[in-house]
Amino acid sequence: MTRGLRAGRKEPQSGETRSAVVFLHGYGANGADLLGLADPLGGHLPDTLFVAPDAPERIPGMPFGLQWFPIPWIDGSSEEEAHRWLMAAARDLDAFLDGLMVDEDLLPEQVVLFGFSQGSMMALHVAPRREDPLAGVVAFSGRLLSPEVLADETRSRPPVLLVHGDADDVVPVQSLPQAAEALQGAGWTDVYAHIMKGTGHGIAPDGLSVALAFMRDKLGL
Repeated sequence: MTRGLRAGRKEPQSGETRSAVVFLHGYGANGADLLGLADPLGGHLPDTLFVAPDAPERIPGMPFGLQWFPIPWIDGSSEEEAHRWLMAAARDLDAFLDGLMVDEDLLPEQVVLFGFSQGSMMALHVAPRREDPLAGVVAFSGRLLSPEVLADETRSRPPVLLVHGDADDVVPVQSLPQAAEALQGAGWTDVYAHIMKGTGHGIAPDGLSVALAFMRDKLGL
């Protein structure tokens, strides 16, 4: 059983959908938090639909904050509980992606997952476990969860761009090389990385420019 994810969207500037970028927001935010990136990106991706689903769970004590799964060192949840909710959210996201592709008549290679922080963790978890490879994964300021099982659970190897600020005090920048090493160890040959100098837990202009170039390349634009 899956939960339908509500999503905001910005239509392609050209009026014709030939690709889609799915934004996955971070812990405590919502889809609207990233959907604004469609404005600077849309002019360079005129045939691209931008969608930004809300995570399925509210955070206790944070009325407007949403989460894909609980974080034990923040909320005191158990590792087992966090994993259980991660699996449920992964099923929700898979169903959302399947529905999006049917509704918009898109193939997997026309869809990019673009995550930030916890959204990056979701993107890096879900994309490799899908049967057909997506066009690519853009992962800002996140980490790869459960790298020890990645090789065994991988079904496809979409191109991955890892971007991180070197002054990130929320998710350490060391998470980037750790993720790259795990991906390459699991058979990835298409892994890219960019460090945003002097940037904390956020998305800097240089990182967004690198992400745009990556998406245009992988979408064949």
